[in-house]
Amino acid sequence: MPMHDADASLPARARRLLETVPEVELPLTYQRLAEALALTPPRTIRRVALALEQLMREDAAAGRPFIAALVVSRQGEGLPREGFFALAVELGRLPQDPALQAEAWREEFRRAVDERDGHHHDPA
Repeated sequence: MPMHDADASLPARARRLLETVPEVELPLTYQRLAEALALTPPRTIRRVALALEQLMREDAAAGRPFIAALVVSRQGEGLPREGFFALAVELGRLPQDPALQAEAWREEFRRAVDERDGHHHDPA
């Protein structure tokens, strides 16, 4: 699904933001990330979700933890949206069994935070 031209830079901007936001603010909600990226409606959260899915594909290809794991929904139990889990399973990173996914996400979250802490260089 093609992004709007204005959204082409969204994944890179979202990554920079997630790499630099103070750890005490993590996890961010989709809404908070949308605000930090200065997105305006319509389909604000949808656009954030698409950007995060792009980051997940990049991270999977590079063997990095999912930086998208740092973003959660305000609804429910403080977990990412369904789309995160569906794509994580598709990319072979999370177990297909929904009963195991929350714990697997928590592990991914920790790995993403650890990666960030060691992340003081710009990726090439």
